[in-house]
Amino acid sequence: MHYMTKTNLRKARASRRGTAVVEFAIVAPVFFMLIITSFEFGRLNVIRHTADNAAYEAARHAIVPGATSAEAVDMANSLLRIVGTRGARVSVNPPTLGPSVNSVTVTVEVPMAQNGWIAPRLTSASTMRSVSTMRTENISN
Repeated sequence: MHYMTKTNLRKARASRRGTAVVEFAIVAPVFFMLIITSFEFGRLNVIRHTADNAAYEAARHAIVPGATSAEAVDMANSLLRIVGTRGARVSVNPPTLGPSVNSVTVTVEVPMAQNGWIAPRLTSASTMRSVSTMRTENISN
């Protein structure tokens, strides 16, 4: 039977600590990259969902008689500001609303380059695009 002396036990523990440091140095960057990436995709998913909702709510506002395109754009932009979206473009088609308009289309475009932490390096040329089209609430429809 082999008994470890105190000196041998200390050496074994010191050796194990060195191994743990090396293992941590290898695993930590991968682990932290996974954590940061999950936050990034979560943020981009929130922005995508907010862009969808902004296009929908702006179109809902624009289909009501008497609404203007500027009011619809303002509504969409106010929703996009809630999550801190930067550089978003909102357009309403047709630009002039009136009784002869049968449907309204609102388009929200959010550039990835201005709204991500890591993704812009990978997808800087991409743009999230949300479109919502609704029929107007005219009596003549």
